[in-house]
This record gives sequence, structure tokens and C-alpha cells, in this order.
Amino acid sequence: MEQKVFKNVFNATVIVAALGYFVDVYDLVLFLIVGKDSIKAIFHEVITDDQVLAKFQFLLNVQMIGMLLGGIFWGILGDKKGRLSVLFGSIFVYSIANVANAFVTDMNGYIICRFFAGLGLAGELGAGITLVSESMDKRYRGYGTMVVASVGVTGAVVAALVGNIGWKISYLIGGGLGLSLLLLRIGVFESGIFEKVHKQAAVSKGNFFSLFSSKRLFKKYLNCILIGLPVWFVIGILIGRSPEIAKTLGVVGVIKQGTCVMLCYSGLVFGDLASGGVSQWLQSRKKVFVIFYILCAAMIITYLNLHHVSSTVFYTAVTMLGFSVGFWAMFVTVGSEQFGTNLRATVATTVPNFIRGSLVVIALAFDYMASKHGIFWASYVMSAALILISFYSLSQLDETFDKDLDYIEESGQ
Repeated sequence: MEQKVFKNVFNATVIVAALGYFVDVYDLVLFLIVGKDSIKAIFHEVITDDQVLAKFQFLLNVQMIGMLLGGIFWGILGDKKGRLSVLFGSIFVYSIANVANAFVTDMNGYIICRFFAGLGLAGELGAGITLVSESMDKRYRGYGTMVVASVGVTGAVVAALVGNIGWKISYLIGGGLGLSLLLLRIGVFESGIFEKVHKQAAVSKGNFFSLFSSKRLFKKYLNCILIGLPVWFVIGILIGRSPEIAKTLGVVGVIKQGTCVMLCYSGLVFGDLASGGVSQWLQSRKKVFVIFYILCAAMIITYLNLHHVSSTVFYTAVTMLGFSVGFWAMFVTVGSEQFGTNLRATVATTVPNFIRGSLVVIALAFDYMASKHGIFWASYVMSAALILISFYSLSQLDETFDKDLDYIEESGQ
């Protein structure tokens, strides 16, 4: 039995999708680590820290715009032309953007590179998860998507380590890794489920706006997005501002942003492995979400009460906080499993990018509350609200553990 599971999970499709997501996350996190230093290098450190921060935030927003637009573009393309074309097309785009990023000499060049990097980064995960979900036996696809996400998020750990050797070399390494993946196209085949639907000319494929024209589809689509809210609140706010939080708590020792990111994603790797494994054991996606939502709430409370602890204890809590949101793989998988073949790639590609984009709104709300009542009050209120919203959205979705994915999504009311 174990040998059969191993052969089903570790195939060319899963391996290529996992490696593609590895480079995807590497680039996504690399900019957060080397972005400010690269801006200083380009301007020869003749600008103030506030100006560096402003330019960094602008580039980050440009990248996010690229990801939001890319999510729609690649998603529609995945349902119209195929999952495989999007998988390798997105890898090619962000790899070229990475290589080009190593040679930028001014802000305009940096803007172009980050936009196209974001555009490319938007497509790989959704296409990979969709391809893996459709290509595997429904009894084992949870293991497949678990491997994709777990291998993928280790890219953040590598980015945190590689970022120390210089921003130009770091970008070149990312681009080189992505381009080398294109050599693995041989042995990876298109989803048979997609090919069957692709031949049916009368079926509407990749119609993004149909998700909003039907009340039933819109509610399901919105709920697929909202169940992932705690992930990016934890990563973007609680971990993204960990040095500030540690200082307010009176943590003994210096807390480094790069170390927190690396440890958070390390925890997330093990969380993805655990959530995927428990999902297979319980034969349920929804039960595992409930377990991890509760764990996430407990870890947030613990994290925000680490008064005057050592840096080691604080870093341990960061790792466990990352573990508690280690349901990213299941989040994307559930999105792909909720919809028919003609809309599956569109949903699986846009959902993770929209939840990433939601961080902008979350951050604005958080900053407003923090300015009025303090960072801890804001953290408690935001985390409680987001977890409760996620719980409700989860309750509105169907269980999809052993769902047959070979069907067409009708756009009726």
C-alpha cells in the first residue's frame, strides 16, 4: 500500500510543480529580503531611510498589481489553453524577470522587473495544484498537493540564506533555477480531464466574469478566498512586523526580520506536511481547517504575550506561528476542488493571489486600529475577526476530500 502511494505521489508532474513553486516562493520572499539593500545600492546610498522605505513599498505594490492581474490572466489561460502551458509559461516569465532584475540601474527598470515578476509569480501555484489534482487518483491527491506546497515554501528559507551573498547574485540564482526547470518539460503531460473538456467547443472555459454573474458561484468563490485570511495576516502583519512587536514586548536580544521570515516559513513547511497528512488520515479537508484555525488562534495569543522572554523563545514562537498557518496547500487545493474543469484553473490561480492582495486592506485596517488603540489591541481584534470570518466561510463550503473532479461547472443561479 505504501509503495502504491509513493508511486502515485512522487511522479514527474508533482516534482516539477513542487520545484516550480520552490522558485516562485524564493523570488517572492527574496525581494522582501534584498529589496531595500538593492535600492540603496542603485542610488549609491544617497537617499534617506524613509525614501528607501517609500520606494520599496512602491515596488512591492507594483509587484502585487502584477500578481493580481497575472492571477486573472494565467487562470483564464489555464482553462482555455491548458494547465501545462501556464505552469511553464509563468516559470519562464518570472525567471526572465529575475535575471533582468540583477542588471537594473534605475527605478524605472526595477519597476518593470517587479511588475513582470509579479505577473509570472501569479500563475505557477494555481496551475501546478490544478494539474496535480486532476492528474492524480482522488484518494491520494491530498498528498500530491501537500508535497507541492511543502517543497515550495522551503524556497523562502533558501531565499533568506542566499540573500546574504548579495542581491544581484541572489536574483541570478533565482532566474537560473527557474530556467533550468524548463528542461524538465519532457515527461510532464497535460491533464486528461482538461483535454476531454477542451475538445468540447460548446463548453464555456475560463470565463472569469461568470464567477460574478451567478449568486451561487460568487458565494462559493468568495468563501474559497476568505478561508485563507489568517495565513497572510500572520505572515504579513504578525511576522512582517515581528521586530516592532518584540521591542514592544521587551524581548531580550535583537530580533532580525530575515530570521523571523525564515523560521516562519520553516514552520509553515511542517504545517503543510502535517495538515496534508492529517487530512488524508481523517479523509476530510474541513476538519483539518478547524484544527488549524484553533491552533492559529492559540499561537497568536501566545505570541502576543511573550513579555521579556529571550530571543530564542521568541524565535520558537515565530516558528510555531508559521506552523499554525500551514494549511496553504489545502487552501489552494480546496479552491481547485470546489469548481468544475472549465473554471478550475481560473479559481485555483486567482484565489491565492486575491488573498495575498487582501493584505493591503488588512494592513490599512490594522494600522488604523493600532494608531487609535495600540498594536496589541489591533492584533487581537484583527485576528479574532479574520478567524471568525474564515470559520463561517468554511462552514459554507462542501467537503471535497474524495470529490470526483471530472465535471463541468454550470453557471446557473
